[in-house]
Amino acid sequence: MAAGVLPATAGTTAPARRSPRVVALYLLAIVAALAVTLAAGLRAGLLFVIGLGLGAALAAVSFGFTTGWRIWIRERDPTGFLAQLLFIGLAMAATIPLLAARPELAGAYAPLSVSLVLGAFVFGAAMQVADGCGSGSLYKAGMGNLFNLAVLPGFIAGSFLGAAHLDRWLALGSLPPVSLVDALGAGGALIAQLAALAAIAALLWRTRRATGVRWKGRGIYAAAVALAVFAVLNLIVAGQPWGIVYGLGLWGAKIATWAGWDLAANAFWGRPEQQAQIAAPLLDDATSVTNLGLLAGALIASVQRGTFAPHVQATAKQWAAAIITGLVLGYSARLAFGCNIGAYFAGISTGSVHGWVWFAAAFAGSVAGVRLRDRLGLKG
Repeated sequence: MAAGVLPATAGTTAPARRSPRVVALYLLAIVAALAVTLAAGLRAGLLFVIGLGLGAALAAVSFGFTTGWRIWIRERDPTGFLAQLLFIGLAMAATIPLLAARPELAGAYAPLSVSLVLGAFVFGAAMQVADGCGSGSLYKAGMGNLFNLAVLPGFIAGSFLGAAHLDRWLALGSLPPVSLVDALGAGGALIAQLAALAAIAALLWRTRRATGVRWKGRGIYAAAVALAVFAVLNLIVAGQPWGIVYGLGLWGAKIATWAGWDLAANAFWGRPEQQAQIAAPLLDDATSVTNLGLLAGALIASVQRGTFAPHVQATAKQWAAAIITGLVLGYSARLAFGCNIGAYFAGISTGSVHGWVWFAAAFAGSVAGVRLRDRLGLKG
C-alpha cells in the first residue's frame, strides 16, 4: 500500500468477532439507509444499500484495480488483473441484454477524443502514485487510510475543475461515441467483448511468473462476483451504470457555489440540468448516494476484519505527492469521461469503444506511474 502502510495478505485476514463496535456499525448502517429512504425516497435508499455492498466487497479483500495492474507490471502475478476481467465480463453478460431489452436504461458512452487518451494516460500514472483509482481512493478513505484521505479532497477539487474545463479539451479534437451494441447488435457485442476479455486473461495466465503475491485463495474472485451483482443492481435502480467521479465533482461544485463562486456561465456546470443538480439536495444524485454508501460499507468491512485505520509512515514529500496527485486524478478522470469504474468498467460492460481506449491508455500510464512511484519511495 502507499507510503509506509504494512498490508495484510489480502484474502487471508481472519474476520474479527462481531464486537459491540461492529454491531453498532451495522445498526448505524440500517438507520442511515432508512434515513436516506425517508429523506430522498426508496430509489435513493436502495442505492445507498447497493453502495454499502460495493464498499464492503472492495474493502473485504482489498480489491484493487491499481494494485492488480501494479503487481502484474512488477511481478507478473495476474491474480488481481484476472479478477477485474471476471468482474467486467460477468456484469457485461447481464448489462448488455438489459440495455437492449430496456431502452430507458442508459449506457456509458463517450466521445473518442484527444482528452480521453491524454486523461486516461495521466490518470493511470497518477493512480499508481496515489495507490488508488476512483473506487480505490474512495474505499480506502472509508477504511481510514490517512494517505487516501489526503488524496480525496484533491480528487473532489480536480473532478470539479476537470468538468469545468472539459469543453476546452474537447476542442482539441474528438469523434462521436461508438457503441458496439449499435454496430454488432447485443449478441455480437457480447460475444466480441467476451472473446477479447478471454484472450487477455489467457495471455496474462500464459505469461505469468508468480501467483499469490498479493491475494491468496478465492476471496478476490468472490468479491468480483459480488461487485458484478451490485453493479448490475445499480444499473437497474439508478437507470445508469455505476460511476464514481461525477459525484465527487458535484460535491466540489456544491462547495464552490457555497463559497460564492457563480457557475452559471460555465460550459459544464452552467447547464440547466447541472445547475438544478447543484441546487438540489445531495441525496438526489444517484452517484453521490452510492459513493456515500461505498464509504460506509468500506468502514464496516474494515472494522470487522481489523484492517481499519492502517498505520501510515510517510515523508513530507510523499504527503505532498498524495495531495497533488489527488487533484491530478480528479482532473484527468473528467477529461477521460470517468475513472476505472465510470470509463473502464462501465464503458466496456455497456459496449462502448471508449472503455477499451481508456483501458489501453490508462494501463500505459500505469507502467510510467509504477516507475514514478518507485522514485518517490512509496512502498507496496
